[in-house]
Amino acid sequence: VQLQASGGGLVQAGGSLRLSCAASGRTLSSYAVAWFRQAPGKEREFVAVIGWFTLSTYYSDSVKGRSTISRDNSKYTVILQVNSLKPDDTAVYYCAAGSDWRDVFSKPADSSRYAFWGQGTEVTVSS
Repeated sequence: VQLQASGGGLVQAGGSLRLSCAASGRTLSSYAVAWFRQAPGKEREFVAVIGWFTLSTYYSDSVKGRSTISRDNSKYTVILQVNSLKPDDTAVYYCAAGSDWRDVFSKPADSSRYAFWGQGTEVTVSS
């Protein structure tokens, strides 16, 4: 599976961002696709995940209530929308895919459950 993340940039605090993760290479029916992020000087952290077929979702507390992860099946893309952005949201955002959605959802924040990673897209939130 190849993953291509896009949509990053410079955004003002309070604004919104929409990140896309385009998948290719194989059918994702059993997969889960997630977003992680890594801020400067910090460890990579889980943001959100969606089951490709089930459309089940799970969010980290840091974005819950102000973000939505969704799937655009026509474009084979996973979308992450984050609203009410804060400077703390500044990070490089990565998308990742795990081939067994049940395994992924048993511990969605565990990066070892994702075998496929895209390159990052940088998001900077200015105050």
